[in-house]
Amino acid sequence: MVDITHKNNTLRIATAQAIVKVSKSETIEAIKNGTVPKGDVFAMSKAAGFLGVKQTPHLLPDCHPIPIESTNIDYEIKDLDIIISCAIKTIYKTGVEVEAMHGASIVALNMYDMLKPIDKGVEIHHIKLVSKKGGKSDFKNRFRKQLNAVVIVCSDTISTGQKEDKTGKIIMNKLEECNVSISDYIIIPDEKEVIQEKANHYENLGVNLIIFTGGTGLSNRDVTPEALEGLIDRKIPGIEEAIRAYGQNRTPYSMLSRSIAGTINNTLVLALPGSTNGAKESMDAVFPAVLHVFGILKGNRHD
Repeated sequence: MVDITHKNNTLRIATAQAIVKVSKSETIEAIKNGTVPKGDVFAMSKAAGFLGVKQTPHLLPDCHPIPIESTNIDYEIKDLDIIISCAIKTIYKTGVEVEAMHGASIVALNMYDMLKPIDKGVEIHHIKLVSKKGGKSDFKNRFRKQLNAVVIVCSDTISTGQKEDKTGKIIMNKLEECNVSISDYIIIPDEKEVIQEKANHYENLGVNLIIFTGGTGLSNRDVTPEALEGLIDRKIPGIEEAIRAYGQNRTPYSMLSRSIAGTINNTLVLALPGSTNGAKESMDAVFPAVLHVFGILKGNRHD
């Protein structure tokens, strides 16, 4: 199965539809009157649909077993068409489109099985996904402003050429995936005054996003948070919490990170871990959703 361990849990909703078409009005009347020999068509088909939704990963090899937290199956009769709606909700890392379509399919198939003794012309039509919500595309920056960023690697060993930088390049790759352009990429030593000078310099240039990587640990040379805290106008604890919570689910050492987030005027400043995995996981934790902050800074509403 596809690796989804890097994804965040979000509310996922999907609605699918199927149509059962009968060949005569007497079939519809039998359903309404409860005179179908095999029993209550709507109730039994709904029960079959619930089972179908739950069994989806057992039948489709690339579907992840996921918690199904709500299944709602409704019917609408239009002339000789019975329109089936199957709506699924969960809070998880991947969507429920296939589960919704499978549920609608099983409802339709069970209905077909129950009706065929009284209607040889019954058919199943138009199994399709009607809507879905909650995936990564729903949390992209909706304000369509061209954003730019500066990536600053804070490391004594990398700045002196003793070690090659990989972390900064990973951060830049993620930014480019999110359509954020890279204005500059520099490497500096773990010096408080240098960190502050660079933050002020790029904020004065009007850069949208400054990402520091490195210096967020607990060694004597880890001074990035101390350097930035005096410059930041408003901290954003939610970003910091999201980064650490995401990391803590993957390694018990994330609680020791002192990643910070906040704004200097209208520039968003992030200080992320210097380790390759720490920085990658931090970016996965908050991007692209964090880009929504630039619309809020301009006065747009969250919705």
